[in-house]
Amino acid sequence: MPYDLGPGALAWLAVACLVAGFVRGYSGFGFSALLIAASSLVTNPLNFVAVVVILETVMSLQAAKGAGPHVDWKRVLWLLGGAAIGLPLGLWILTGVSEDAARAVISAYVLIMCVVLLIGWRLPAEVRGGPPNGVAGVISGLANAPGMGGLPLAAFFAAQPMPAAVFRATLIAYFPLLDLYSAPLYWLAGLVTWDTLWAALLALPVTLFANWLGGRHFFGTDPQDFRRFAIILLAGLAALGLGKALI
Repeated sequence: MPYDLGPGALAWLAVACLVAGFVRGYSGFGFSALLIAASSLVTNPLNFVAVVVILETVMSLQAAKGAGPHVDWKRVLWLLGGAAIGLPLGLWILTGVSEDAARAVISAYVLIMCVVLLIGWRLPAEVRGGPPNGVAGVISGLANAPGMGGLPLAAFFAAQPMPAAVFRATLIAYFPLLDLYSAPLYWLAGLVTWDTLWAALLALPVTLFANWLGGRHFFGTDPQDFRRFAIILLAGLAALGLGKALI
């Protein structure tokens, strides 16, 4: 089994993949953060960084059809330029600390982002200038060291009066390019092994099925209400991970 996980840990992660995939399909965000937060309760969360990146890339490509005309490519380039600075720094920090310290950093970051998303802060106008988006890219790159570069951008974009189609298409274009840049850095940092590929292969069918199921919106809940539920669930997992690291 990958990462020498026992049957109980594998069952927990299978359920986490199912829930995270469903949440992403239903509400459009949260897969990586949910799976990393859940994995931190049974193993070193850094083990699953490259796994979630592989799974996110497949789901992004699955959702890319028809997104091209709405992509804000200038914004994408500024984001990538910032991420090129932030990601190596984030990896240097995370891979230089102990497992419990990495778990604490990741859990605290997720909790902070959950608070930001729940508060629902708003900007008076759309941020179209290059430097501010470059700074957002640096933060996204730092956050992508543990495979969660989407949370700060989701908060940043959601705070702007940005057309929904541009919001979605720009993120769909950004993340596969970020993942292509991230992959060799993850490998150099020792985060990509045969266990990574084996775990991703095992998780892929469950993840794609759950993503499809969530996209069908079988619940009668409004997507915004469901997103709030997902953020609260994520905060709970992060709090458990932080508690485990501190205890």
